[in-house]
Amino acid sequence: MTDLMTEVPAVGSLHRLDDHRPPADPVTLVKPTPAEAPADEQPEVEAVDRPDNPLADWLTVPDAPVLPAWARSRASIQANAGALCRLTWWHTRYHGVRTPKYLMKTVLLAARGFYRASVGIWPTLSAQDHTAAVKALKAQCKARPEDVELAARLQAAHAARTTTRRWRFGAAATAVAAAATGIMLADPMLQTGIAAAVVAPLAHLGRGKETHILDQGAPPVRVDMSAQQLNDALRAAGLLKSGKGDDEGPKVTCIMGPVRDGRGWAVVFDLPRGGGKTASDVLAKREVLAQELGVDEIQVVMSRVRAAKGGNAGRVSMWVADDDPYLAGPTPSPLAGMERFSIWDAVPFGQDARGNRIAVPVVWQSMFFGGLPRRGKTFTQRLMTAAGLLDPWVQHWVADFKGGQDWMGMRHVAHRLVLGAEDDAIQAFKAMLKELLAEMERRFTLLRGLPTSICPEGKLTQQIIEKYRVPFIFLTVDELQEAFLTLDDKEREEVVDDLARIARRGPAAGFISNYASQRPDAKSVPTKLREIITIRCCTQVTDKTSSDMVLGSGKAAMGADASLLSEDHTGVTVLVTGPASHATVKNDLLPTVEFNAMCVKGRALRQALGLITGDAAGDVAAMADQAGIAIAPVLSDCLDVMRHSDRLHSIDLMARLVNLDEDRYGDWDQERLARELDEAGVKRTTKQVNIKGKNLAGYRRADLEAAVPEELLLASREVPVDPSPSTPAAN
Repeated sequence: MTDLMTEVPAVGSLHRLDDHRPPADPVTLVKPTPAEAPADEQPEVEAVDRPDNPLADWLTVPDAPVLPAWARSRASIQANAGALCRLTWWHTRYHGVRTPKYLMKTVLLAARGFYRASVGIWPTLSAQDHTAAVKALKAQCKARPEDVELAARLQAAHAARTTTRRWRFGAAATAVAAAATGIMLADPMLQTGIAAAVVAPLAHLGRGKETHILDQGAPPVRVDMSAQQLNDALRAAGLLKSGKGDDEGPKVTCIMGPVRDGRGWAVVFDLPRGGGKTASDVLAKREVLAQELGVDEIQVVMSRVRAAKGGNAGRVSMWVADDDPYLAGPTPSPLAGMERFSIWDAVPFGQDARGNRIAVPVVWQSMFFGGLPRRGKTFTQRLMTAAGLLDPWVQHWVADFKGGQDWMGMRHVAHRLVLGAEDDAIQAFKAMLKELLAEMERRFTLLRGLPTSICPEGKLTQQIIEKYRVPFIFLTVDELQEAFLTLDDKEREEVVDDLARIARRGPAAGFISNYASQRPDAKSVPTKLREIITIRCCTQVTDKTSSDMVLGSGKAAMGADASLLSEDHTGVTVLVTGPASHATVKNDLLPTVEFNAMCVKGRALRQALGLITGDAAGDVAAMADQAGIAIAPVLSDCLDVMRHSDRLHSIDLMARLVNLDEDRYGDWDQERLARELDEAGVKRTTKQVNIKGKNLAGYRRADLEAAVPEELLLASREVPVDPSPSTPAAN
């Protein structure tokens, strides 16, 4: 009890209540910067944000940017200024060549204006105001000829009209004569000015309602669009409720437009609340909306406006082109003119319907290309690989199961190159995958042993690549379905597992997968592989189901539908780069000739750093091109198609040559092949070769190599050791 009482303050003691209150937050109208706020404390609530502040709404700093979008960066200002200069220069040239036409049209309008002015001024010159009185008096005099006073009034009115006409015509004639004399005596420059001052108002007076002196520089608008048309189209598509009676029903709220944007109309709108419709519903009705707007669905480009750009679940951005924006000629790829390119940068890919450049980042990604044959699928896939040619720290592994000329240039740089879908090529491909998996595990072992100061995220960096000499590995596989259809179920499952492991785990180790196939299904390209690909691209396909097989399930309903492309859209693809990111792109054009030139350029870049390894180091044809030594084309092609075989029957060799280059070898037979190889210096040790128990006419690879100049053959066998990464301890 005593202890408790000792804790009670004595009677009469003084307490300051402020000492027992928690310290008050300092009142300030300045928001603290993120650097000022402690990391482990909640941010202070400033006075502006307090609910008891009556000026809170008025003092809140708006989130809207101070400058418009085009003026927020130096690059944007320069781009818009340059566009204005180009537009001004174009209009200057366009109207400059039409100046004689404009002058003639102005003269004709001035003549019409002079006529209209003459007709308009004639009542004044002829004193029509006096004529009415004269006519009235004359009629009265005729009715009452005996009235002398009326006759006197008529005579006075007639005299007044005559006098008025004389001085008015005289004044006009004097003015015209004075003006003509002044113009005749004036300086030529002044005469020009006076003529312009006279002709301009006369031409203005002579114009009609539809008269335009200047021609229309831009093409006429082919598609018209208004807010009313947009609402009617959405209502017809079932996206807006219909009203009753005179009430049309709910309408969209146009955040922007409709306004002219390039060669089309742009509009951003919000769907009304209460209708139960979202932006995704609008995207799914693309075909119906196009029909209601009177255009083809390829002309309608729609997308959701996400919250990061001020959007919501009901906000849609729509652009309607005047005509098909993808029928223009292809744009040459900028990669062809570059001397070097960093694979860390986004790869130039093409342009969308509005002319915006599209670039695709490929580092840490895997890609899949699909679509019908002869629609530019291989050319599109090759754009990605071409970017890696210009970066010497990219090692290429290529498998082309078509075996044609498309990828033949890669022999200059490819560490591994598999061509064709024959048994020997399939076995070489399976061995290549096992080698890739071993390399992937070796790299992960290296990365796990590196300190976080060098490898902070467990991935390759530019420093690790150059220090430990572990370049990016760019795996390119074309016509993947040809390999899968050749394998049995067990082998196919094994290959799919290997490819899936590379696509799933490889990016962290510097693997970039680039696969291509025709219409994929469960057998040609299993879902197990397709579903883990991050970037997908599709040329024209037959239906929405095929489009979803390439681009992903449900993508057609979101607007990414490659079945909308027609036969005329060669080189046009639908590109999906994320769950909700897609675009229809007119791809850049990189012909085979330019691609092969880039392969030679890539070999020179790698040779300077000692990075020519694997098959490229031992390729006889590539070394002959570099050394300037001529080898018979048929010998070089035979070595290419026999790169995975030590012997081949003549009939099979001939078939592979035709598949490689049908234009050259399409009309050859075995006799001509033997004659051409004999002229190329090939001496067969035996004319019969035994392959799997069949003893037929054929060739041995050793006999073909014996016809190659000795210095090249020796150099090709001196394959350098692949630069393996040093261990962290050694460094």
